[in-house]
Amino acid sequence: MPPAKAALEMLKFPEPKAPTSSKDTGSSALTELPLQRHYSISEIAELWGLDEKTVRRLFASEPGVVELANEETRTKRSYVTRRIPESVLRRVHRRLTRSA
Repeated sequence: MPPAKAALEMLKFPEPKAPTSSKDTGSSALTELPLQRHYSISEIAELWGLDEKTVRRLFASEPGVVELANEETRTKRSYVTRRIPESVLRRVHRRLTRSA
């Protein structure tokens, strides 16, 4: 499969499941967030054909992004690892997509 076609296939996200019982109807998005697929910056950059720096800027202040940070010391700089849940990825993609 050509890389471009593979990337398009990856964009087809599975549809969220509908609630199956009355207990499920009260679940909030926050309880479902940990169970979603989380994407790295490099995965999104490859998927969308963008530079990693651009993707970092897009998701830097986005609510719902998981950030793991190391404290800066005298000899080491700080690092931030970001993981983007699928729902946040979809939200940003919808916001950036032009409506026809």
